[in-house]
Amino acid sequence: MSKRDPEKDIEKKIKIKFKNPDLLENAVVHRSYLNENPDFPLPSNERLEFLGDAVLEQIVSNYIYHNFPELPEGELTALRASLVRTESLAEESRRLGLGQELLMSKGEEASGGQDNPYLLANTFESVVGAIFLDRGLVVVKEFIQKELLYKTEDSLKAGIKDPKSKFQEITQAKFDTTPNYKVIKEWGQPHKKRFLCGVYLKRKKVGEGEGRNKKEAEEAAAKAALEAYQSSNQQKKPSFISLP
Repeated sequence: MSKRDPEKDIEKKIKIKFKNPDLLENAVVHRSYLNENPDFPLPSNERLEFLGDAVLEQIVSNYIYHNFPELPEGELTALRASLVRTESLAEESRRLGLGQELLMSKGEEASGGQDNPYLLANTFESVVGAIFLDRGLVVVKEFIQKELLYKTEDSLKAGIKDPKSKFQEITQAKFDTTPNYKVIKEWGQPHKKRFLCGVYLKRKKVGEGEGRNKKEAEEAAAKAALEAYQSSNQQKKPSFISLP
């Protein structure tokens, strides 16, 4: 095992006592750690992350379906996406201090891995998976409600329209054109792929973003394009006017 006592450190942060502490330890093992520690007795957290992602989607979907009966399907989808997106999960993982508990290679740690939003989001999901396996649906539901769903109302008030919809409204109104998205690059193992997508107005690329699936990468690209558009407007130098 690692030098850390998961019962003392991670359990204290998430306020859940594990029957099998090895499951919680497993939730914070990044695959890079195993490259430098091949004799470590636990695998990476990728399988727990896979499970936690599914558990999160089911519990969040059920919660917002029953608590917001007035929302149509499209807005429910956007609200769920705002809650489980990388930045949202990373924010909660950071608040809980899970980044400091990650086991990773020295190189990954030196490059800021403990505060990497993608690693933090993945860790939140893997912890959810570990809680589900060890303590069951009731306890993991309580954890998600306390540590994530508390901000549902704020997400709703902030506006739940996704970046792609917002950007499309602007481009159609201002430039009479609809953005299109293309995958620039994809990499990783089949169950652990990452995507880099670009968003284009006609033939001009106006933003790009990375994600764990095409949809997330497209949303990240739209968000980047929105930020660039807003920044150019503030500087009175609109960068999207000159289209091919």
